[in-house]
Amino acid sequence: MPDRGGGPTGPRIRVGRPSRRVRTLLMTLGVLAVLGMAFTMFAGFWTDWLWYRSVNYSSVFTTTLWTKIGLFFVFGLLMALAVGFNIWLAHRMRPPLSAMSMEQQSLDRYRMGIAPYKKWLLLGITALVGLIAGASASGQWRTWLMWVNGVPFHQKDPQFHLDVSFYAFDLPWYRFLLGFGFAAAILSVIAAALTHYLYGGLRVTSPGARATAAATGHLSVLLGLFVALKAVAYWLDRYGLAVKSSDFKATDNWTGLRYVDANAYLPAKTILFCIAVICALLFFATLWRRTWQLPVIGFGLMVLSAILIGGLYPAIVQKFQVQPNEQAKEAPYVEKNLKATRDAYGIDDAKVTEYEGKSNTTDKAKLRDDAADAASIRIMDPNIVSPTFQQLQQMRNYYAFPTNLDVDRYSKDGKSAGDQDTVIGLRELNLNGIPKNNWINDHFRYTHGYGAVAAKGTEADSQGRPVFTEYDLPSKGDLGKYQQRIYYGEKTNSYSIVGGPQKEIDYSDDTGEKTFSYTGKSGVNLSNPINRAAYAVAFNEPQILYSGAIGKGSRILYNRTPKERVEAVAPWLTIDGDAYPAVVGGKIQWIVDAYTTTNGYPYASRTTLGDTTADSLTATNNSRAVVAQQNQVNYIRNSVKATVDAYTGEVKLYQWDTEDPVLKTWMKAFPNTVEPKKDISDALMAHLRYPQDLFKVQRELLSRYHVEDAQTFLSGSEVWQVPDDPTNKSGNAVPPYYLSMKMPDQQSQVFSLTTTFTPNGRDNLSAFMTVDAEAGTGDYGKIRILKLPTNTTVNGPKQVQSQFNSEQDIAETISLLNRGDSTVEYGNLLAVPLDGELLYVEPVYVRGGGLKYPLLRKVLVTYGGNTAFEDTLGQALNKVFGANGSATEPPPDTGDTSNPPPSSTNPTVQAALNDAQKAFDAGQEALNKQPIDWEAYGKAQKDLEAALKRAEDAQAAADKDKGSNKPSSSPSPSSSPSGGKPSSSPTPSSSPSG
Repeated sequence: MPDRGGGPTGPRIRVGRPSRRVRTLLMTLGVLAVLGMAFTMFAGFWTDWLWYRSVNYSSVFTTTLWTKIGLFFVFGLLMALAVGFNIWLAHRMRPPLSAMSMEQQSLDRYRMGIAPYKKWLLLGITALVGLIAGASASGQWRTWLMWVNGVPFHQKDPQFHLDVSFYAFDLPWYRFLLGFGFAAAILSVIAAALTHYLYGGLRVTSPGARATAAATGHLSVLLGLFVALKAVAYWLDRYGLAVKSSDFKATDNWTGLRYVDANAYLPAKTILFCIAVICALLFFATLWRRTWQLPVIGFGLMVLSAILIGGLYPAIVQKFQVQPNEQAKEAPYVEKNLKATRDAYGIDDAKVTEYEGKSNTTDKAKLRDDAADAASIRIMDPNIVSPTFQQLQQMRNYYAFPTNLDVDRYSKDGKSAGDQDTVIGLRELNLNGIPKNNWINDHFRYTHGYGAVAAKGTEADSQGRPVFTEYDLPSKGDLGKYQQRIYYGEKTNSYSIVGGPQKEIDYSDDTGEKTFSYTGKSGVNLSNPINRAAYAVAFNEPQILYSGAIGKGSRILYNRTPKERVEAVAPWLTIDGDAYPAVVGGKIQWIVDAYTTTNGYPYASRTTLGDTTADSLTATNNSRAVVAQQNQVNYIRNSVKATVDAYTGEVKLYQWDTEDPVLKTWMKAFPNTVEPKKDISDALMAHLRYPQDLFKVQRELLSRYHVEDAQTFLSGSEVWQVPDDPTNKSGNAVPPYYLSMKMPDQQSQVFSLTTTFTPNGRDNLSAFMTVDAEAGTGDYGKIRILKLPTNTTVNGPKQVQSQFNSEQDIAETISLLNRGDSTVEYGNLLAVPLDGELLYVEPVYVRGGGLKYPLLRKVLVTYGGNTAFEDTLGQALNKVFGANGSATEPPPDTGDTSNPPPSSTNPTVQAALNDAQKAFDAGQEALNKQPIDWEAYGKAQKDLEAALKRAEDAQAAADKDKGSNKPSSSPSPSSSPSGGKPSSSPTPSSSPSG
């Protein structure tokens, strides 16, 4: 047998080389793996480019890409050269002969081992550090673009008298360069020291000198560069004090210099700068003196000085100079912080007015009329009635409304914005409601929602349902003709492939499915096989590559939520949490508010956006959270209004704040991406509003910064807080509410955002705050604060809610409404200033066990210590004021069971009316049951409608027989309360005027 190798106890096995076939197979697999990884990387890049090109923002993609590539190569190359050069230099400076010692003999083996691979090892090390440094630098593309394109603020800081742009745009870039320099110096020192040690230039255990003269000089220069960079850091730290955050009992996230900073840290940084410069010169001097003695002494003195001058001395100043007389010492710096913070957050013009807190009017009738005129009180809460919209207007399970609806303004005819607060939501696609989920249905057949649904915010019908002004499918009503298909929306998180051979489902009715094929130019064309392959890889969906459902004209739509699209085309903006729809110019447009921010505004206190904008709504609906929640900022402007077309997905950015230097900087960096303010159409302007997240940031700041006196600010006696939402148990802040109302200094109602304040740690009311939210008006953005006197107690929201719940009659009624499967839900607790006091109004909804959606059943009102809990707002106001208003409440429609059918002398008509009376009584009986028998009630309403129709027809026939041309006096039928279609002209039972 042939020898297979082995030892004395057995045969040895000789492993031969793989066969040519195996080697070829392995090489092929290796090549395929490399090609697969390369194509995966290419697919991500290519699909991004195609998407940006499809939305006409390819310049954003290219500018960002080339900036990242440039930073990667420049700083990667610099780092590689710095480290590689010092390794090469240390190797070149190696001693010709190494000492004969155990240490050097051990190192000889390593030197011999790496000798054949020195060049490759050098290239590998430099490439690795270069890649890491380049990748880190490419992440600073925003910092670079802001530095190179920065425009002045034309505002100087009070300490160093430098333009704010230095802190916002320049200082961050200088700090990045400094950090890069430190990293390069440290890596160079480590690389050079290891090389010197490996080749005998540095010795640890060998006898004689520990370092050669060449190694000493080389490392000293590198350490000198490090110390010189430290000197630069000390100098920049002086300016950094103006934007430094610190703990201060007067406020959280204090930013700017305090007494100890200006009188201890600032001189300390200057002294340390001088010491570091001297120390660096001592290190450089070793090129001539070849000794480490003086540099080491200098470095030790610098460290000791940093401890004593930079740490101990400021602590002594704080302890013995500031604390004994803190208010006097800190007051000048607090004044600077007050002014800068108010400027940076746009609250410097907030108007604070003393408000008496009690009414002096004795004329109850006048107060009642004034209450109707003070606000268009919204009893349809957009955060409660979404399930009602869903039940009455969903039409099909594959449609859905957002959890929180939106409030907008429309005129009475609905064709333009105007004086009517309207609750609006879109019937968006709901993939979870598709009858059968599969790839074709999810991505080809069910691709879009359909139509807007709107209801009057200030009214409810006789059954407590919304009074719809836009309804049904396809939608009809006051909004006129518009493109109703919704391909882009808040709930559209999946991709769709449209426009190809596969027809899409528009909607279905009694005649069957209505189909459609997308005709817009949105999305990316999939006719190209490379595009299909790229998307198959990017979406991990192989069927995109070979599916027969994709053909000529097929387009893929993705990145479909409005906030997602705006953030993608403008990555330098921070996006508001609430995008809202508006019907503008025959299209559904999503309106998205966007902010420019910086954390480099000197002396302005910082805030964390996620914390400041959190409230009871964001706690239950994370989709309303602001984009970039963890961003800490100390300057914010609503500089951009963006729109996203719900059908085409077209994104437009409009310059809103024409004076904002941060926006001007980004417009220089990304030219032709933001359109001028003058291009905003009048129709669109009428629907723009003041954004909620900005208002929440401003109200949080104003809880402390409403005072302008440093002494009061430091004492903390005027600190307010945003109260918790009293209508739920979450413990989160009450959200601000949109409401058309007028403040005491206003002549007419204005669409506004409102909120309340309570004293810190207490529940009574401190202040009421509004901002004019109606764009296009001269006072848009004007903040008004009504400050209540501290020596009187006015109930805050939590106390008002507690008062509601503690009233015996109200508590008993609530208990009855809560019986069985029914659940009581409290709507928004609205506050309205009225004659020195505040009028509180809260709608109360009941969600029946059978219906599963809330209906308005009661309205709570309190004013001047009087509380009412009635069926309608008008009744509640009448009871609270003890007087009827000059405007009477309109009669309820025929669907209202509060009025029985009329009588007639015609026997046929009377027989039909008798049947109607029976149906009416049955409906009353069903409502009086606990829990309410909704099924019986719905049947009774259908019987009532049929009986009234018979009466109307009989009366019409009788009139015809008499030759009469007069219209029938019989009542017209109302819509069934169990159906989803509203009456063509629903009559409100709750109106703001009562």
